[in-house]
Order: sequence, then structure tokens, then C-alpha cells
Amino acid sequence: MRIAFISPFFPLKGGIARFSGLLADAFREQRGDDVVPLAFRALFPDFITKGAEAPLPEKVRLVLFNPFSWPETVRCIRSLKPDIVLVAYWTGLLAPLCFVVRRFTGIRMVVLLHNLSSHESFFIEPLMQRLLAASADGVLTLSGAVSQEVKAAMPKIPLLKLFHPVYEPEGSQPSVVDARKTLNLDIHSPVLLFFGYVRHYKGLDIMLRAMPGILQREPDLRLVVAGHFYEDVSLYRRLVDQLGLGGNVDLYPGYVSAERSALFFSAADAVVLPYRSATQSGVIPLAYGYGLPVIVTPAGALPEMVRPGETGWVARDSSPEGFAEAVLQFLDNREGLSSMRPAIEAFRHEFSWEAFAVSAGRFLETIAAER
Repeated sequence: MRIAFISPFFPLKGGIARFSGLLADAFREQRGDDVVPLAFRALFPDFITKGAEAPLPEKVRLVLFNPFSWPETVRCIRSLKPDIVLVAYWTGLLAPLCFVVRRFTGIRMVVLLHNLSSHESFFIEPLMQRLLAASADGVLTLSGAVSQEVKAAMPKIPLLKLFHPVYEPEGSQPSVVDARKTLNLDIHSPVLLFFGYVRHYKGLDIMLRAMPGILQREPDLRLVVAGHFYEDVSLYRRLVDQLGLGGNVDLYPGYVSAERSALFFSAADAVVLPYRSATQSGVIPLAYGYGLPVIVTPAGALPEMVRPGETGWVARDSSPEGFAEAVLQFLDNREGLSSMRPAIEAFRHEFSWEAFAVSAGRFLETIAAER
């Protein structure tokens, strides 16, 4: 097939750009599809992203927040004459673009839904969902939670529930000893990693408030936080000071390159996701790619991605006390973490990019044929 794929792509930062790049590669390698990336030059204004995005060259014209850039994308799609248009979707702000592309190209469209509702929802969200329903000929989802939302909001649109594939490490991976030496971490202390964008819904403050209770059991435990802060990092520094966690928490604000990612994951014993809300998360597949277990809240579809006691732990709720209990379960089983690796390895093979591309490709073919 020829697939016109509208999405963020490298060098834009973030999980969706990486996801889309790997999926495009998998379509080409597994199915021989001709995937034409239609990349965004920017998604949001600089005052919102605070430097989190690396804009593409000027020749890439599509800007999400600038509707005057959309007609050129429409003309490009018409000239390409693809069999299908695939759109990565994670915010209601994309719904008008989807409507314009579908309406003015006449080419069938499948929406790859990372989220149906924005993490920080806004009052016109229902309108955006109706606009999306008027645009999409098919929907791909990555979790059961999002699939249920789609069935309720758009019951007549064909849907395929898939999964979030596992991210394999990029480049060389340092040893635990070398990684911890570089980060000034004791080789014997338990190390937890909070990774990725720091936003309110991801609950870093929940993890920090859970720390005093955890440290009563394991005073040498270290929490490493690595990622771009959408909120003022000084708020978290003050909370660390107020809770007396200065010797147990290391903050590394800023975008994390693939090389630095390998350093942080190699140094960790487990990855924590104390989220208040979630659909799915790219951090869990990334952790599994490095062979690490995860500790998550029962938010959204996160439990779907964890096999309790085999690939990680699920907290009873999203409170600091509930998350502390889950971390203590990890500490109780820390000596046996090596026994979890076969289950994590099995997860990696089952939820691969190859399997995703084959299933998604068949779905795209079906939607494209329904003319």
C-alpha cells in the first residue's frame, strides 16, 4: 500500500514521534508498504512547549496550530494519491486537521489513537470528538481503555484494538556498574527511575510524597528523575526540600537523548509510573526493552501492560500511601528480580513492532477497500 502518514517525526521530540518513526519502518520492512511521512514542523507555540520541541526545517510546512499551513498538506496528499491516510492522534486539537484532510482529499482515513481525550481536557473536547467521528473511516487503538471510549463516542466506526509495542534500546548499553558510577549512585542501593515528560497527570509529586514512608524501610533508596519539565522544576525542588529528600532524589531536567536514556535505564532496578490518569504509556514498553520491571498506579490502561509479580507491580490506588505499598513490594522482591526477566522477555516478543505492523496493515487494507 501507499500510506500517507501524518504525525510528528524526528527530529521533533517525544514518544509519538519515536512511535511513528518505528511504525513507518515496520510497515516498510514487514509488508513492503510505501510509507510517505507528512511531518509536523511544530505542534504548539514555543511558550507552551518551553523548548521541548526541535522544529523541522522550513521545507516542512505543516504546523498544527496554524491552519494556514494545512492546505499545502492537502495538495501534497492529492498529488501522492495514497491508498489510505493514517493520522497519529493524541489531542482534540488534531480533529479540525483530520476533518480538513478527509473532506478535501476524499481519501479514506484511519486514525491511530494514542488518546481520545487530551490529558488536560478542555471544554470543547466533545465537539472535537464529534468532528473526529465525522472524519475517521477506521480507528486503531493501543489499549482497552481507549477502545471503550471510542466505542461509546463513535460506535459505528470500525475499530481494531492493538497494543503499544516494546521499544528496544538504541545503541550500546553501559553496564550497571558504569552507569551508576557516572550518575554517582551506590552500586548496592535500590534505584528507581521516573522517566519522560514531567506533567501534573504523571504524578511525580505522588512519588515524592510516598518517599518518606519508603525510606523508613530502605533509607538508601534513590529516585532518579530524568525528563523535560512542563511545570516549573523549582516547585519540585522545593517539595524535595520540604520532605527532606535531598540525599535520595536526583533531578535531571531536560530532554533526554537516546544515549542518556541508556545510562538512566542501565542504572535503575525498576521504573515508576505514579500517574493520576493515563490511557497507555510509552515508558512501560521502554522499560521492558531494557529488561526492567515497572511499578504503576491502576490509572487507565496501565494495568493492562503489567503482569503483576511477573513484569511489575500495580498499586492499589494513586495515593502516595498506595504507591508506597507497591514500591515496598518491589523492595521485598528485589533479590529475585532476575527471575522476572523471562516474563519481560516474553512480553517483548509478543508485543513487537513486527506483530503490530502486520495486524495494523491488514486493517488499513480493509478500510481502504471499502470505497
